[in-house]
Amino acid sequence: MREYSFPVCGEAWPVHVPETTEDLYEFRTWVIEHQNQTVAVDTESKGLKILCGDPGYVRLVQFGTATEAWNIPIELGAPFLTNAKWALEALTSIVGHNWHGFDALALSAALKLDYDMLCRKAQDTMMYAKLIDPRSKHEGGIGAGLKPLSDHYIDPTAADTQGDLTAVFRSLGLTKATGFAQIDLWHPTYQSYAGGDVILTSRLLPALQAEHKRLSVRTALVPFEHEIGRICGHMSLTGMAHDRPYTEGLSAQLAQDAEKFSAVVARYGVEKIGAPKQIAQALIGMGEALTERTASGALKVDKAVLEFLSSDDRPDGKPANPLAAAIIKARRATKWRQAYAERFLENEDIHGRIHPNIQTMAARTYRMSVTDPAVQTLPSGDWTIRRSLMADEGQRIISTDFDGVELRVLAAVAGVRKMKEAITSGEDLHGTTAELIFGPDYTKAQRKIAKTINFGVVYGGGAGTISRQAGISITEAQSAVAAYHRAYPEIKRFGNRLQCEAFADEMVIRSVTGRRLPLDRDRTYAATNYGVQSPARDCLGQALLEADRRGLTQYLRLAVHDELIASAPEAQVREIAQEIKECMNFDLMGVPITASPDIAGQSWGSLYMKDTSGTYSPETLIEYDPYFAAHPNEAHTLAEA
Repeated sequence: MREYSFPVCGEAWPVHVPETTEDLYEFRTWVIEHQNQTVAVDTESKGLKILCGDPGYVRLVQFGTATEAWNIPIELGAPFLTNAKWALEALTSIVGHNWHGFDALALSAALKLDYDMLCRKAQDTMMYAKLIDPRSKHEGGIGAGLKPLSDHYIDPTAADTQGDLTAVFRSLGLTKATGFAQIDLWHPTYQSYAGGDVILTSRLLPALQAEHKRLSVRTALVPFEHEIGRICGHMSLTGMAHDRPYTEGLSAQLAQDAEKFSAVVARYGVEKIGAPKQIAQALIGMGEALTERTASGALKVDKAVLEFLSSDDRPDGKPANPLAAAIIKARRATKWRQAYAERFLENEDIHGRIHPNIQTMAARTYRMSVTDPAVQTLPSGDWTIRRSLMADEGQRIISTDFDGVELRVLAAVAGVRKMKEAITSGEDLHGTTAELIFGPDYTKAQRKIAKTINFGVVYGGGAGTISRQAGISITEAQSAVAAYHRAYPEIKRFGNRLQCEAFADEMVIRSVTGRRLPLDRDRTYAATNYGVQSPARDCLGQALLEADRRGLTQYLRLAVHDELIASAPEAQVREIAQEIKECMNFDLMGVPITASPDIAGQSWGSLYMKDTSGTYSPETLIEYDPYFAAHPNEAHTLAEA
């Protein structure tokens, strides 16, 4: 038996590491003694690609209490793996940090354990922590990492073994990316770090539970989040099929595009597409009037400015600026290749699948995020990247998206009478808003302004943002916003009420579902946005729970924004699409929350293969999607429909 230690709260606590099969008997005795207690569990893997398909990717499985830890080195062979697996099945209650999003997935993949079993007997301290404060450290929160939480709730002087381990990696000529795979199994800092994680997690759980009680965190949110984490974990485990030859070709094409458009940019005297000062000088030299400035006083040449200048239909009547257009295209090709195509290729497992990780409580409003690869940031109107991700052979993609969920939630939580009436009667909400602002003879352009204001209010945009997005003057935007609030006075009252609540409760507002939403003192106007975005996210969570109750989790692949992506056999695809739709249709405070399913071909990208008129392009569907290539008549039928 190898013995190490981890120091916390002024004492060094033992970390036991079995070295021989005889040592495992002592571990089994310890597990039996603690079988009905809550035991912390953690893993150490060779990196973050835990679903790569390599059964030897996990090196250690750690078990512990507040006073000791056991590190089981499963890379030593079958007896160690078998005993770790036995312990996980025998223990009745466990706790982990980021359990649903990492360790349960790693253990399910490496030890072939039932993922549902691992989740249903576990509590996740990261989820507990985020229900107290969802903000990251740079946003003013405590942060969700085990170290900052332990500093805050347990012992600010506890050893920073992770920092020590990083230093060890450097001393060995390793990086953080390669160190966890290559460091010697018996290195004392590595073993102390591993054991310390479970000791800290054991201590963290009761501290967070006490904080929940002190702050009156809604009790029902804990099991709600654990179930959402479990369901989303299933999606990550399953993953999506990846068309590697297509992605390799796409990556090469994007590299050529980046080189071509960067050369165009260089002809205008801009050496780097990421040099704002050079870009501003070149645009001014071309006769463009740049008026907006950054916080530091520099002229703004961000995406919004460049898109305005490169538009074929500029409100100022000028022609599209070729430099602005080339910069956008060069940046897009570079980003798409690095962030998407290459990430897909890097993250493909040995079976040719991609396993995006769904972070179920990512934003400060608890909105979900998808990473590795970050498919929630894919360009909304383009199919070429999504074409890489596929349904399995003989299956088709289903996309079911909430219908304007943010505005429906706004109408519900703020009690906006005219908005609720329009939604309930099935009217065009943007048209209703335009009529209330501009009168019954509103124009198409005025409807666009109304739509911009509707979403601007939800996302916290002011008159300046609305002016830029709608292509109108600040004065016109301010006038339209004032008319909007006269039409829907409940919205401003809702925001004011939330701000008053925040000042009375340490700058925290509570959503209608009981979530704590910290508000920044210099951004109190964001109260309306938070008060809408958080319940909208809970609508998606409720839909996931209902889908799981109906046995549909096996078909789900991704939760992206307000959309569920599924994959189903051709013979059942319409039936399953209808069932998912029913899971996403319910009543929220008298407002109907509805969803609409779309059935694609075999590729996710086929949902976006439309021409400039907004209708599906049969030629593109047939050329790029395997399902429509085999069923060309359906491609034409879809376009006609």
